[in-house]
Amino acid sequence: MRKILISILGLAIIALGFYGMKKMSGKEKPAPEKEKKTVPAVFTQKVNNSVIPVYVTASGTLSARDRIELFSEVQGLFEYSDRVFKPGVVYKKGEILIRMDSDEHRANLRAQKSSLYNQVVALLPDLRFDYADAYLKWETYVNEFEMDKPLQEFPEHSSQQEKLFIASKNILTPWYTVKNLEERLSKYAIYAPYDGVLTQAQVTQGALIRQGQQLGEFINPRNYELEVSVNSTYADLLKVGSSVTLSNVEKTKTWNGKVIRLNSLVDPQSQTVQAYIRVNGNGLREGMYMEAELAAKQEDNAYEVSRKLIVENDKIYVVEGNVLKLVKIQPMHFTKSTAIIRGLTDGTEILEKTLPGAYDGMEVERFKG
Repeated sequence: MRKILISILGLAIIALGFYGMKKMSGKEKPAPEKEKKTVPAVFTQKVNNSVIPVYVTASGTLSARDRIELFSEVQGLFEYSDRVFKPGVVYKKGEILIRMDSDEHRANLRAQKSSLYNQVVALLPDLRFDYADAYLKWETYVNEFEMDKPLQEFPEHSSQQEKLFIASKNILTPWYTVKNLEERLSKYAIYAPYDGVLTQAQVTQGALIRQGQQLGEFINPRNYELEVSVNSTYADLLKVGSSVTLSNVEKTKTWNGKVIRLNSLVDPQSQTVQAYIRVNGNGLREGMYMEAELAAKQEDNAYEVSRKLIVENDKIYVVEGNVLKLVKIQPMHFTKSTAIIRGLTDGTEILEKTLPGAYDGMEVERFKG
């Protein structure tokens, strides 16, 4: 009896399960939800064509325009300087940079000058009798003759006979000897030709200076030149007098310069020409590395955009309605970060920033902020 009850209960459970399955299978399955399409929002900019200057970027090292390498033309002890002869020391125009001991040379000059004086004095008696009209001017020359002053020119000859007479007395050679010694005496002192600064110093006070020895270097710290290499493609576009914007490597300071010279020689290896830029102002230093932007030419009816917006070198995305359209443009010039292009009409909307995954025909919406 127990087995019969268990069997009936088992059949009842199976029947109920079959009925429940049929019931559930009869219900309709809910339709799957459609995925919502995501439309990216983009920033746009309107094209406004204008005249855009094309700049050529170049770099170089700054050097002083006024520079003197100091060499000695004579030999002597470094006796005196108006200031301490060290790098970085500033001298005013006319101050003594280096003065060497010239006592020996000065004594020789006095001896030669005294000998010349005696020879000229010996002329006077003969001039009094033979050339009375010339005597007075030669007497005046002797009276004004001074050992410590520069030698004066001989009086002009009144006649050919006087000229030959003076030449026969052999006083021209000692006169030129004295002038040569006076000129050499001036080389024992080197003066600052302008307000400047000593950038190099190879000698110290008290040292023996030899003829031909390099003594140092002196520059004017207010006027500088920058030599840059420019691609020969732009050589014909650059003009002397063109304005240039200069900046330091960190781009924290800028200066205004001007092209003062252009080399006509093209470097056969680099195919560049040398342009020389004059610049002055505060903060400039000898040897400073600088970058220059030279205005080479102008592009009419052009527009400047970020280089990142250029696709395949000659295309750009335009927003028409709510759809991206890839259109062909004419690139005119590329810089490090921008491109100057033509081919777009005024008012055309283009992307302001790059859109990852963009394609021709892509649906977008303008960003509203």
